[in-house]
Amino acid sequence: MTLSTPFLNFHKQNMFEGQELFERNNLNEDDFWKEIRKDYALKSEYVNLENGYYCFIPKPTLNKFINHVKNVNFQGSYYMRNNRDIDNRKVAKRLSKLVNCEQEELAITRNTTESLDLIIGGYPWKENDEAIFAEQDYGSMQEMFKLMAERKGIINKIVSVPNHPKDDKEIVSLYEKQITSKTKLIMVSHMINITGQILPVKKICEMAHSYNIDVLVDGAHCVGHIDVDINDIGCDYYGSSLHKWLSAPLGTGILYVKKKNISKIEPLLAGHNHERDNILRLNHIGTHPVHSDLAINDAIDYLESIGSKRKEKRLRYIQRYWSDKLRYYKNIIINTPEEKHRSCGIANIGVKNLKPSELSNILFKKYGIFTVAIDYVNVKGCRITPNIYTNKKELDYFINAMKEIAIN
Repeated sequence: MTLSTPFLNFHKQNMFEGQELFERNNLNEDDFWKEIRKDYALKSEYVNLENGYYCFIPKPTLNKFINHVKNVNFQGSYYMRNNRDIDNRKVAKRLSKLVNCEQEELAITRNTTESLDLIIGGYPWKENDEAIFAEQDYGSMQEMFKLMAERKGIINKIVSVPNHPKDDKEIVSLYEKQITSKTKLIMVSHMINITGQILPVKKICEMAHSYNIDVLVDGAHCVGHIDVDINDIGCDYYGSSLHKWLSAPLGTGILYVKKKNISKIEPLLAGHNHERDNILRLNHIGTHPVHSDLAINDAIDYLESIGSKRKEKRLRYIQRYWSDKLRYYKNIIINTPEEKHRSCGIANIGVKNLKPSELSNILFKKYGIFTVAIDYVNVKGCRITPNIYTNKKELDYFINAMKEIAIN
C-alpha cells in the first residue's frame, strides 16, 4: 500500500482552486487588485502598514496550510519517518528555481537570522580575521558578529550606508575602503530592512571577489518582493525569510551556500549527515513543524498565479504613490532614496522635531494606522510597509494624516 504524502496529495488536489485566481488576469489592473484584496482577512480596527515583520498568509494559502497540518497529524510518525525528507527536498527544488540556484545549494530554515548566523557562527575564523558590515544591518546579525569577536577574536569593521547615495560607486567604495589583507567576509543587505533601500549587491560581490573575499547577503525582505537571481548576484551565501513577502507560514526561510563553500562552514548543531559538501549538514535542528515547510509550495503557487513581476510592480507603485506625495512636503523627511530602482515596497518617513516613537503613537492612537518606529543610526522615522492588498483609500488616508501631523 502506497500512502500519498501531504505534498503530493494536496498539491494535486488544490492547484489554487482550478481557474478561479487565474481568471482574474482578465480584469483591469484596479479590479484585479480589488479581487486580490478579498483573499486577505483584514482587521477593521486599524490600517496595517507594517507587513515587513510578517506578511500574513492570504486565505487560499492559509487553507492549504491548515490541510497540511491536518494531514501530517493524520499520518503521524509514518509521514515523519518516510516522507518528511523527500518532501523537504521537493520544496527546496521549487525554491531553488524561484531564486535561480542549484537545489543542492539551498536549505530550508526558519528565518533569515538563523540562515545568516549559521554562516557567521560556522565560518572558519582565525584570531584577528576581519569582517565588514553596516550599522544599518539587522541587529541580530550584528550581535552574532560581536559574539564571534568575543569567542574567536575577530575584528569587526562597521560602515554606515547613506540614506541617499549619489550612485552605486559610493556604496561599493564604503566597503572597499575597509578591506585589508585580513578581511575574510563582508555582509551586505540586499534590501536594508529599516529604509527599504536596495543596495548594488552584485557590484559589491564583484568588488569583494577581486580581493578573494566572501560575501554574505541578507535578503530577508527580498524573496517574493523583488526579483532574486542568486546566480546573477554572484554571492557566496544568501539568506531570506519566506514569511515576509512570499507570505509563507511563520518560521520559514532559506539558506543558500555556493557549492564550493559548503565544506568550509561548520554546523551549529551536530546531525546525521557528515558529507562535507552537503548543505543539509549545516541546518540540522531536529523535529520541527514540517507542515510550515510544505505550505511554502502553496505560497509559491499564489505568487505565480499573480506573477512575480506584476507583484513587484504593484509593491513599487504603492510605495511611490504615498512617498512621492510626501517627499518634499514641509517638515517631512523621507529616509529612502528617490530613484525608483533603489527601493520597492518599503520606505521610511519621519517628521522634523518629532521622535519616531511619538510619530508611530500619533499615527496609531489618533488615526488608527499601525507602523513601526525606527530610531537609530541615521534613520529616524516610521517604516511603512503596505502589501498588495493595500488600496488607494488607505494610502490617501495615511497621506492626509502625515500632512496634518507635519504642520501641527
